[in-house]
Amino acid sequence: MSFNRRDFLKKSGLATLGLTGLSAFGNGKEKGPNQFKKDHEQVFNMNNYAAPPIDLVRIGFIGVGSRGRGHVRRLRSIEGTEIRAICDVDEGALNRMLEDFDEPVDTYTGSDDAWKELCERDDIDLVVNATPWHLHAPICIYAMENGKHTATEIPAAQSLEECWKMVETSERTKKHCVILENVCYGEFELTTLNMARQGYFGELIHGEGAYIHQLMSHNFTRDGYHEMWRFRENATRNGNLYPMHGLGSIAQSMGINYGDQMKYMVSVSSDDFMMKKRTRELAESDSFFEDYVDNEFRGNMNTSIIKTFNGRTIMLQHDVTSPRPYSRIHLLSGTEGIARGYPEEKIANSHDGWLEQEEFDAVMEEYKPEIIKTAGEMARRMGGHGGMDSLMTWRLIDCLRNGIPVEMDVYDAASWSSVIMLSEWSVANEATPIHFPDFTSGSWRTNKPIMDIELERGGTTQFV
Repeated sequence: MSFNRRDFLKKSGLATLGLTGLSAFGNGKEKGPNQFKKDHEQVFNMNNYAAPPIDLVRIGFIGVGSRGRGHVRRLRSIEGTEIRAICDVDEGALNRMLEDFDEPVDTYTGSDDAWKELCERDDIDLVVNATPWHLHAPICIYAMENGKHTATEIPAAQSLEECWKMVETSERTKKHCVILENVCYGEFELTTLNMARQGYFGELIHGEGAYIHQLMSHNFTRDGYHEMWRFRENATRNGNLYPMHGLGSIAQSMGINYGDQMKYMVSVSSDDFMMKKRTRELAESDSFFEDYVDNEFRGNMNTSIIKTFNGRTIMLQHDVTSPRPYSRIHLLSGTEGIARGYPEEKIANSHDGWLEQEEFDAVMEEYKPEIIKTAGEMARRMGGHGGMDSLMTWRLIDCLRNGIPVEMDVYDAASWSSVIMLSEWSVANEATPIHFPDFTSGSWRTNKPIMDIELERGGTTQFV
């Protein structure tokens, strides 16, 4: 393969920042936290913005590998949608996707910029983006500039500059930029969110989330990862590279961006005990890995601690190499109760211990939100991580068709993704605290949580 490290840095946008090291900000030693602050005058508040309803949501897909192909399949099964175009630089992936279509669909391939032609069409309402990470923000921004709502796989951005550009573009164009954080639509996460909103846990004090998922084989495979993008991300950056699965539902429960906001964080990574060793082994028979044998790979375990303006704390962990059982932790701790998702779903409201199964089941049923009662079973039948993928895409289309606010807006996309870059800086600076940018320009103090109303609304769109 001719795609080398310099090409990767250029394509990912890192080279424009003069980056050659592990951190997204070089070694970070010569710069302080003030580099992350930016003056921004909010031109329009996207919080609780209800775009005009779209009876038939015409969709263009960019990236139809394994993840994107699942999105296409699920969205085609939702009432009021029509797939107008699909794009992938990998013609093999594109052709495999076309096997699922009986009806005509336009395709774009053949160049790295083919996706721009799709975004420029005038018969598409929503662009869905399931490409490698470094393309997420550029595609979202270009789609909004061309009058499209956009939904992107996580993370939404790979630099703070991209985060700000997404916010500015969404506000100016009044187009939604939705982060496809499927875990926020897990049944336990939605139910504990409703419990938090209804005061079951009292005042929330602390939350814990994680992405602990053994992905060593994924990190080193070419299959399904165009130009080894997953490996390259882990070989060139050191921090919490994938915080959204653990953070999203905790941020919603704490009212981050509406009533509270992440203030500052510290982050520390262990050394890498596995990826460099594996790289050197593979380099003996595969020249691709030779350029990386001397890299300082990101640490096996990253732990980041966040303090909010309202005094709460959040602990996030990231480990995709160690042979540990899968866990997102999902812990919410308050003055009157606690919920924990892993290794078993548990609830407690006293020091005496976790609720017995019968009482746990009764509490879960009592606080089950209307969205699960209405669409939960349909989503489980459609599948996708136990149905959370289907519920997420169903809800997005339901919001667009009915002209109601999306439940994860551009401020969520920017702030949740910014953890990556801030963690890199803190790791490079020996766990020095770093402040979060205020992507809401102060409106978080008066913004209202969308799901306060929408958790009680079942939705009208159906699976077909």
